[in-house]
Order: sequence, then structure tokens, then C-alpha cells
Amino acid sequence: MAERLAELTAQIESVRQLEAVVTAMRGIAASRAQSGRSLLPGIDAYTQVVSQAIAEALSLLPHDGAAAAWDRAAGRGLILFCAEQGFAGAFSERVLDRAAGEPPYTTLLLLGTRGAMLARERGMAPAWTSPMATSANAVPDLASRLAETLYARIADDEVARVDIVYSRTRATGGIEIERRSLLPLDYGHFKQPIEGRRPLTNLPPPVLLERLASEYIYAQLCQAAMQAFEAENEARMLTMGAARTNIQNKLVGLARLERRLRQQEITAEVLELSTGAEASIGSGSTAVRRRGHPLT
Repeated sequence: MAERLAELTAQIESVRQLEAVVTAMRGIAASRAQSGRSLLPGIDAYTQVVSQAIAEALSLLPHDGAAAAWDRAAGRGLILFCAEQGFAGAFSERVLDRAAGEPPYTTLLLLGTRGAMLARERGMAPAWTSPMATSANAVPDLASRLAETLYARIADDEVARVDIVYSRTRATGGIEIERRSLLPLDYGHFKQPIEGRRPLTNLPPPVLLERLASEYIYAQLCQAAMQAFEAENEARMLTMGAARTNIQNKLVGLARLERRLRQQEITAEVLELSTGAEASIGSGSTAVRRRGHPLT
């Protein structure tokens, strides 16, 4: 029983160490999620400024004058924002599920090392992969590299219509998967400026609109990447929270078992001492009788 109690004590210590690791991982994920969440308003504001600039630039062009800039190729592209690391539950699986049923000629651009591994296990073959950002400050550079890759494939007539699939945290709690169109830009969604004044520009309107469109696409990629980064860490925080609860429940059960084993050990020792005392008293009585009656 002593050996079993020693093994149980060692197991409890191991579980407590695991709880400390899980708690630390949960804290790191919570900090990263908060960091990403705090930067989202700035990205939204930047997107609004570029959208307003596009609306004003459109007023310089004839009606539908900038329509078919992205219609040079027939290829389809899909950008997937998956998890970079594990311990995030089914985060990447849910993103990959939204890519199911895509035509075989769809060009997949995938971000996230963990997601790329799961995609290959599913038989998917991304044309381009990249690690996902592991800090909020790395998201702008990631969006720039993704935009450059996208423009290179557009220039090669490989893709023209592009959707993005990413996770985002709902305001009411939980995580949802969103899929929306990135290219071609629907200029009808941009509101026209209220003022009738024409903006002053130093570039020809088509060139100005093209550059503003590039800024808008970059802003959209940056926004999706930041939301995916926040959602991944939110998912990891929830997963680690559930793991910590399970560990605590396990510790309660182990502590209960430890108390029972200690009680059994104490009871066994008391019985052993009691039995030894009774045997000692019995031996003493026999010796006394023998000394009093030597012929017996």
C-alpha cells in the first residue's frame, strides 16, 4: 500500500505541473487575443478612410469606367486563414470545412502551419503556404507578403476571382467562420461622397483608383488576418480553460483517493500495532503461568 500511495503522490505532482503549464498557455493566449482585439479598431478606421477615398475617386471616372480591371483571367482563388499552432480545438478544421466542394482548379493560398498539415492530411494541395502571425505586430507584414503573392498570381493570369475564409470572434461570444469575396472589387458597395466637389488629385483617375484599390485589398487582408489571429488565440484560451477544468476535476478525484489510501494505511498500522500488543500480552500471561506451576 505504501508503494501505491507513493505512486499516487507522484501522479498528483505531475498533474499539478501540467495544470501550471496549461494555466500559463491560457494566459499567453488571452494576452495575444487582447492585443489583436485592441488593434482592430485602427484597421477598421484605415479601411473606412480608403473606402471613402475610393468613393471620391470613382466620381472622377465615367459611369462603370473602372469595371473590368480584374476580369482578365478566369481562375478562382481561395485564401484560408488557419491556425499556426495546436491546442486550439477544431479551429483549423472548421476553416478547412468551408473550402470543401471547391472546383479542382481553385488555387488555394493557406496561412498557418497547423492548418497546412491538416490540409495535406485531407488530401488538399495548397499552391502557397505561409506561417500565420504569432504576434499582433507581425500581422501587417504578413498581409503585405500575402498581397504581393496574390498580385503575382493575378499578373500571371492564374487567378481573378478570390474569396477569403477566416475566423472571427462574435460580439456575443464564440467564434464563427466567415467567407467573403475579395476580388474583383464591387465598386457599387462604395458610397459616393455627399459633396458635389471634385477632389484635387495629382494622378490620372484610373491610376489613382488602381492604387487605392490595392490599399483597400491590403486593408481587407490585414483585417482578416488580425481577426483570425485574435480568434485563434481566443479558441486556444477556451481550449486551455476547458483543459484546466478537467485537470482540476482530476486533482479532486486524486486527492480523494489519496485521503482514502492514507486512511487505509493508518487503519492497517493501527490494526498491526493492536495485534502486536495483544500478542505481547498473551505471551506474558503464558510465561507467568509457567513460572507459577513448574510441573504443568
